[in-house]
Amino acid sequence: MTELDWASYVGFIGTACIIAAYAYLTFSERPNPFVLHGTNLAGAALLTVSLLVHTNWPSLVLEGFWAAIAIYGLVKAIRTGRKGQEREA
Repeated sequence: MTELDWASYVGFIGTACIIAAYAYLTFSERPNPFVLHGTNLAGAALLTVSLLVHTNWPSLVLEGFWAAIAIYGLVKAIRTGRKGQEREA
């Protein structure tokens, strides 16, 4: 079995952030966009660090888009001053 290096551990932490953000969005009645998008951005950043060491171009492109969407969500939340979003039925 191959020993995991520091970049792999960083990638696993990033993966956990993105999974946690998705679970938070799914289970929360009024998700806080700062928590949601901030956690997604942190996850994308950590996965990007891992992918810069263990290059996988399609995944690196995906993380770039993931980070861009998270930044857009944070900027939108800052501009509107929203701390929680209403759910639509």
